[in-house]
Amino acid sequence: MKTVGELLDRLQELRERTNETPLFNPVFQLSLDLSRLLESGERSLEDFENWISELECDALQSRAAQLRRLVQPVKPEENTSGFTAMLTEASDDLATFRQRWENPQLHAVFTAHPTFLLTPQESEAVATNAAMGGDIDESACPVPGERPAVTLRYEHDRAMQAIAQAAGARDRLVSLLLEKAQKSWPEGWQKFSPLPFRFASWVGYDMDGRTDIKWFDSIGFRLSEKAQRLQRYLVSLEQIDSDHPLLRELRPATAYAQERAQDFSADLSDPAALSVAANRLTATDPRKLLSLSSYIDRLEEEANTTSDGPRAIKLKTLSAAMRADGLGMGWVHFRVNAKQLHNAIRRRLDDGHGSELDLSSKGAIARLRKAVEELKPLRTNFGSLAIESSTAIRQFLVMAQILHHVDADAPIRMLIAECEEPATILAALYFARLFGVDDKVDVSPLFETETALEHGGRFLDALLAEPVYQNYVRKRGRVSIQTGFSDAGRFVGQIPASLAIERLQGRLADAMKENGLTDVAALIFNTHGESMGRGAHPESFEDRLAWPLSPWARRRFVRAGIRLEPEVSFQGGDGYMFFANPELALASLTRIAEIRPAETETDLPPDPFYRRTDLSLDFYRAIRDHQHDHLESRTYSRAVTAFGLGMLNSTGSRVSRRQSDLSADREMSLRQIRAIPHNSILQQLGYPVNVISGIGSAADGKYEEVAQLLSSSERGKQLIRLARAANSLASVKTVAAYGELFNSAYWASRPYRGTESYLSEPCEALSEYLVKDDRMGVFRRLASRLRVDALKLHRLLELIPTETSLADREPVRRAIGVLQAVRLALFQHMFIRVVSIPAFSRANDISREDVLEMVFTLRVDDALAQLRRAFPTEFPRIEDFDLTEPTDYPDGDDAGYDAIRRDYIDPIDQAYALSRRITTAIANEFGAHG
Repeated sequence: MKTVGELLDRLQELRERTNETPLFNPVFQLSLDLSRLLESGERSLEDFENWISELECDALQSRAAQLRRLVQPVKPEENTSGFTAMLTEASDDLATFRQRWENPQLHAVFTAHPTFLLTPQESEAVATNAAMGGDIDESACPVPGERPAVTLRYEHDRAMQAIAQAAGARDRLVSLLLEKAQKSWPEGWQKFSPLPFRFASWVGYDMDGRTDIKWFDSIGFRLSEKAQRLQRYLVSLEQIDSDHPLLRELRPATAYAQERAQDFSADLSDPAALSVAANRLTATDPRKLLSLSSYIDRLEEEANTTSDGPRAIKLKTLSAAMRADGLGMGWVHFRVNAKQLHNAIRRRLDDGHGSELDLSSKGAIARLRKAVEELKPLRTNFGSLAIESSTAIRQFLVMAQILHHVDADAPIRMLIAECEEPATILAALYFARLFGVDDKVDVSPLFETETALEHGGRFLDALLAEPVYQNYVRKRGRVSIQTGFSDAGRFVGQIPASLAIERLQGRLADAMKENGLTDVAALIFNTHGESMGRGAHPESFEDRLAWPLSPWARRRFVRAGIRLEPEVSFQGGDGYMFFANPELALASLTRIAEIRPAETETDLPPDPFYRRTDLSLDFYRAIRDHQHDHLESRTYSRAVTAFGLGMLNSTGSRVSRRQSDLSADREMSLRQIRAIPHNSILQQLGYPVNVISGIGSAADGKYEEVAQLLSSSERGKQLIRLARAANSLASVKTVAAYGELFNSAYWASRPYRGTESYLSEPCEALSEYLVKDDRMGVFRRLASRLRVDALKLHRLLELIPTETSLADREPVRRAIGVLQAVRLALFQHMFIRVVSIPAFSRANDISREDVLEMVFTLRVDDALAQLRRAFPTEFPRIEDFDLTEPTDYPDGDDAGYDAIRRDYIDPIDQAYALSRRITTAIANEFGAHG
């Protein structure tokens, strides 16, 4: 086998052998074929690299094709003409038109979850190819550039680039909306203030699970965003009129913002440095701009009085952008953990018994209610902020300084993770009022854990019944909640999580109606990612938007007379791809505008999925219980953590798990691994368990009845589309293949009867070392469980008509199989090389066995560091010393350990680097990381 084509053909040939021997594993057999070629010298690591390069290119082309499929058409003229035609076909009057387009159809939040898998060059190439009109070709496959360090600032820069493209696309659609209004209602169109989309970001403001973001980083980011947005307003106004009077104010305001952003880009830990920067920001300055309201009024007045129709549209487009974004690239979301708030409020309410305050008690709610009602706001300054030790309080102080000295108009979201008690929200309201920002801060509980989803309905009933909270949301004009699909998908399973979140959203509509809050909007932020493993449906943009906020849930709000503000996240390097260039950004926003996720039909016939609750609830519970069994299973946990995080590349600035030692790695808990790495490991092992598993078992014994329900239900068909998409890329055989790496019998048998006799010693050593290892049995047991469930799934799917052809996914499935086999061969090469290294003495509590285990758990970088210490190639030589006393020793050439480096250490290094490139290729075939 010399070419990728031959590898693909060989895999197909091996797959056919499973008809004769069902237990035969084609993926592992191909890996053995390749391993034999590599160990015999017939093929080299350079040959492997060539194969991987070609497969990488194919994967990038596949990703570009998927991206185009989701948002097509991508040509700007097709999207602008299609959007205009949609507006023309609508039979709206001006009042209906204004109601539809003056409220956001969607809030888009650009988050920085660790999914920056591709280099900037690769991202640009994929996006450029996806935006082209022709075939997806090799221009999607540039020579890989150096992977930059994914720092917080890198993530922020990428987020701002995506938001800038989104803002440009929104301006084009706003202009088309204004043209439609001007043409259709020439007498009243000036009153139209379009606001179809809002954008936001939490990059630089999310403190949940990290301590590396300093408070002055957040201030600095917000100032830099202000400077960037003012510069964009400036350019837009110059294009309208290079002599416009407002430019004389905008230019110095932009320069001032740039200067202050530069002040806060430095480390301000030193009080003297902070004092200088803070005093400059808080001082009175004629260039200091804190509100755009007067600018918006002046632009609108000019647009309403000019006889130049095109100029009026341009002016109103600019004022619409100002109204949407304020003095920043968009709104900002801060996030803290509920525990941080609990610690902070106990400290404030401590009257001698504060440490005993039970925030789940009714007494705590009553006490907080009284405290919120009675407290008086306190003044704060940057010194208050600098000396504050509580993370939660510090976040409120940062928000206060931003509202006082950066942007006085744009509200700020306060997201609270792991929020399971209504008292937590009252604690947040306490601090918002304490620092005088409760009229500008939207406090939003996050429902993501199993407990939060299970008890979320009672949480909402209790919270919305609180008079203090009711007064607050009426002041803000909205009730805000956040539902998360990452941890929910990990701990509950993606399908049960989506159905549980849907019911929670329905409970919110009921609670708002029951408590007389139909006069405020419901803002529901659904934080999901681009992959099927964390809540983004991969089949279409319509499914992507309906999966986290279904038409059923939307109808609950519409029928209650509650205005809905849907909000979704576009996560990191994956989500930003939809806005990577002007063409994709316009296509993405046009698809959303066509779908109109803030609206729904109210007179549609009931979906059987919600009428047949006797069947659908049992189905949901059975899938949830199946997923829960996996989560609690020692087998599943051990298999997912068998390689630690060693298969994955670093894709973000937030750590993927807490640090641990060698012994802890063997007992690593799934709760130590964050949701995205967990999902990514499942991708890399070949089976998205938290998406597929349980569906087949839940239908066991009632296949026809369940199939009939799912086939006749729009929600059911959407669920099955997700399952088919995941199943089309899944391979139980691949899961089993990874266990065979630890099969002592395999290594003992490999040189059997004289085959590969040159590997006798390392194979014997591996066999002896692995005889007590548990991983082979773990993977076999997991594969058996997955196989039984998959048989039931296939039986169910055979009874449900297929909506789309999956034939085009077979090449992707085969490519993934070859990538897996190549990686398994590389792992075998690493195992053989490391066990062949001569023994060395224990140093710094690291033994040879420790190094072996590091390689087997893919802590390869750690292992290589120890091996290079044990076998140095650079050390002092006698001729380095200028000494007068003669010596006869050393009496020969000391060749050092160059041969060991060349034959063992460097090949392990090279093989591991190649395996990490396969990780990227597999993620691209899935369409996202994790």
